[in-house]
Amino acid sequence: MVLEKVKAILSEQFDVEEDNITAETIIQDDLGADSLDIVDLLMSIEDEFDVEIPDEEIENIKTVGDLVTYVESHS
Repeated sequence: MVLEKVKAILSEQFDVEEDNITAETIIQDDLGADSLDIVDLLMSIEDEFDVEIPDEEIENIKTVGDLVTYVESHS
């Protein structure tokens, strides 16, 4: 369920089909996200799941799967 919500957010933000997003999708490389996109994405994720992602954790989140794992373990 978390993965589906994350995919929906990514699809909307990066104008990519949800079917093209997997847990292995690399956010910066595969979706073309720059640092501002990452900040916007994380704000959306924090709002949607009511979690806080500290700055020091951001560098550990490279793939969609990393993001989903973080949300699942902190919500």
